[in-house]
Amino acid sequence: MAIITTKTTSEGIDLSKSYLLPFILVTSLFFLWGMANILNSALIAHFQPVFEIKRTQALLVETAFYFGYFTIAIPAGLFMERYSYKKGILLGLILYALGALLFIPAAETLTFGFFLIALYIIASGLAFLETAANPYVTILGKAESSVQRLNFSQSFNGLALVVGPWVAGQFIFAGNEGTLSSIEQKQQAASAVVFPYTMLAATVLFVAALFYLIKMPEPAKGTQLKFDKSIFKNKILTNAIVAQLFYVGAQAGVWGITINFITTLLPNTSNEVASKNYMAVGTLLFVVGRFFGTWLMTIVKNNKLLTLYGACASLLCLLGIFSGGLVAVYSILILNFFMSIMFPTIFALGVKDLGEQTKLGSSLIIMAIVGGALMPPLMGIIADKIGIQQSLFIPFFCFLVVVYFGWKGYDVKSKTA
Repeated sequence: MAIITTKTTSEGIDLSKSYLLPFILVTSLFFLWGMANILNSALIAHFQPVFEIKRTQALLVETAFYFGYFTIAIPAGLFMERYSYKKGILLGLILYALGALLFIPAAETLTFGFFLIALYIIASGLAFLETAANPYVTILGKAESSVQRLNFSQSFNGLALVVGPWVAGQFIFAGNEGTLSSIEQKQQAASAVVFPYTMLAATVLFVAALFYLIKMPEPAKGTQLKFDKSIFKNKILTNAIVAQLFYVGAQAGVWGITINFITTLLPNTSNEVASKNYMAVGTLLFVVGRFFGTWLMTIVKNNKLLTLYGACASLLCLLGIFSGGLVAVYSILILNFFMSIMFPTIFALGVKDLGEQTKLGSSLIIMAIVGGALMPPLMGIIADKIGIQQSLFIPFFCFLVVVYFGWKGYDVKSKTA
């Protein structure tokens, strides 16, 4: 159904035209960054035997990835302010494709550090895409239907989270497990990542070509992004930044160890089966939880629902630590359901009523994604030295921070006290 209206928005967009194709292109971005994100879980498990490294080192995959977001988030916003959203998207897609194609020489040289550089470049591109996509979707049609459009586009991010584990099982793990005793075997296993990432790069470049050829509407210039330290007097915002840092750290850590967790607790399970049959269920629960949580917010206050979801996530971490076998495995899979609403809810609560400082506040909360670079290595250290189940103490603590934000951190008496 074409998105056609007959007036002009406050952003200066002429809605007398159909923006169906631009909308489809922007929506594709949600799927593309979801794929890059979820495939990290497979890389972490796959690289351990290939490079003979421990979980701590393998989890640097998440560190490199999320550090890319952290360092490029504000430069991406400034670039698009100076030039345009379209140019920002094109640059983001080019960086994404470049990083994916760098998997080819990284595999040929069998160099773990080369893969980390490639992942950093991919995430740098995604910082541009995520900065542009959400606001873009809201202007491609009637203002009154912007929320529905955004939810529709976000569902494709969820689709990628379900498809990604199957792709990993089918192309990365299949035929590349077991003892890798020779250089030839390790080379073959390392090369298994080339095909899916080359296909990703080709898809990304195709989407970039379409963006280049299609005329895209451009939002009118709003308030400029500029730093003002007085923004930290807003206690709700500062609490949201802390909560987001710990939440993203927990999510990245949980996703990063899931495949290892399953194969450790269920010894006869291969990485391929763990990815295709188990992790795909967990990420599907993440998507279901997002939609169910969105509906629940129509009858339950969002901060209260965040508190409830955070408490359930903490309890599931404890169950994953102190139980065993399938009970522990299903605990970490069900955990995805309760993580689902955390990022957007913390974000929305943090930027609420910021007025002219909304853009800066949004950038600061997005920068808190650096938690995804910090927590996974800590989980890796615990997993290597004590046990993989005990590594769940890190997300347990992180979810308690989320509980505090929903319960008390959002309910402050004075925003500027």
